[in-house]
Amino acid sequence: MNKKMLFAMTLAAGVAGAAAGPASAQQLKLMTGPQGGSWYPLGGAIQNMASDAIGANILVMPGGGIANVQGVQTGQADLGFANSISTVDAMKGRPPFEGEADNVCNIGTLYPQYFQIVALKGGPKTVEEFAGKRLVTQPVGNTAEQVTRMVLEVGGLTYEDMRAVDYVSYSDGVALLQDGNAEIFTLGTTVPASAIMDLANSRDVQLVSLDDAFIEQMRERNPGFGALTIPAGSYPGQDEDVQAVGYATHVIARCDLDEEVVYGILKAMWTNVGELQSIAGAMKGLTLETMGRDIGVPMHPGAERFYKESM
Repeated sequence: MNKKMLFAMTLAAGVAGAAAGPASAQQLKLMTGPQGGSWYPLGGAIQNMASDAIGANILVMPGGGIANVQGVQTGQADLGFANSISTVDAMKGRPPFEGEADNVCNIGTLYPQYFQIVALKGGPKTVEEFAGKRLVTQPVGNTAEQVTRMVLEVGGLTYEDMRAVDYVSYSDGVALLQDGNAEIFTLGTTVPASAIMDLANSRDVQLVSLDDAFIEQMRERNPGFGALTIPAGSYPGQDEDVQAVGYATHVIARCDLDEEVVYGILKAMWTNVGELQSIAGAMKGLTLETMGRDIGVPMHPGAERFYKESM
């Protein structure tokens, strides 16, 4: 592990303090996300469910998609929330990860994240037309920023082909397009995205659709990607369905975590799925088939048994 990754893990683990103690079948650590996001309250709900169902004492810790995978791999956490594409990158040992992760298993997919590409009306309609334009994305290291690099690569471009690239927050990105200082905005989130709604309420915009061949090339680079449809009417002025590339928010666990523990946690989650849906609206309509689908990450034995017996 390099110094940056070690620092990220130390920061996340440090929040727990010395009281965390060693993990065992009844004392578990669950890495979530920053306070203010959906992962943290989802973790709190799972904590309560597991306590009631199997008597497990789960310590909920803040984290992030990349740090959580590292935490589970190194044993500093037993469970965590993650993005499928980052988990696959860890398994392959691709940057920002070092070394192939071999103790990270999937236990359940919760909801999709849509990689959305927005352009001002009359602007580029395909990725190949982005050359010479000013693009806005998130800060370097963010999942969506990494996906932006790959999308450009599949389109035969790099950041060097753009007139300029800004790595900013959603709100700053919206402001740049509102003022006409940029033409393209990329972000990875749920649909509808409030940032795109804000932009579409002040400027005419269009979503850039990706065809099947383009998405297949994305999947060849990382099987954690999949095709998702942004339904017509999701945003003002969007009259047709738009195809996007997406990835999954899922829950991971140490592959060597006790099978009965994973089985019990999943059973409790599904029994109380309505509570989880009230926290994260993107989980609405979640099915066991969706939770147990193949996203390119090995399924934990306890999860395999749960889905086999429950479906």
